[in-house]
Amino acid sequence: MKMSKKRQFESIKRHSVVVMVVCLIVSAPARFQAATATTTQSLSASLSPIGKVSVPSSVSLSHVGTTFAAYTATLSVSYRVRTTPSGGGTITMQAGSDFTPAGGPLLSSGNLTYTCSGSTLGTGCSGTQTVSTTTATPVLTIPASSCTGGGGSCSGSDPNSVSVNLNLSDNTSYATGVYSTQVTFTISAT
Repeated sequence: MKMSKKRQFESIKRHSVVVMVVCLIVSAPARFQAATATTTQSLSASLSPIGKVSVPSSVSLSHVGTTFAAYTATLSVSYRVRTTPSGGGTITMQAGSDFTPAGGPLLSSGNLTYTCSGSTLGTGCSGTQTVSTTTATPVLTIPASSCTGGGGSCSGSDPNSVSVNLNLSDNTSYATGVYSTQVTFTISAT
């Protein structure tokens, strides 16, 4: 059945009115009150003891003074640390091998020693220490409840530092040449 043109027009007109009313309702501003909800969330962080140590990439021992005086250098060790109330920490050093090439100073003969001075947090090593390839030797002892920077109960320094004063004996049995070894510094914190 065909609709007459008049009926088609009236049907379109009714649909247009319905669409316009729906559009007006959808676009009309809301006259309702907004709902607001608030909630809280507890946050926690577990801060662990931690440490970081750094040294220059290399240091050269130099001879100053009388004939066969020791070769010396001062190495600045920088560190950041946080220890627990019942813990503490240490910094140690250990050589990876004897000096190379062969014919020079021998760590196994106790030719390289050091003292510690000027620590900004903790206590530097006591007396003269001998660098070893088999044992880590002390550089610094860090007390419980220590932390770097921030002032207050923490150290005011950031980073902290300690000086390692190296001393290499100059023995006539060493052949001339340039000798080197690698030393590893390790920090621990509990």
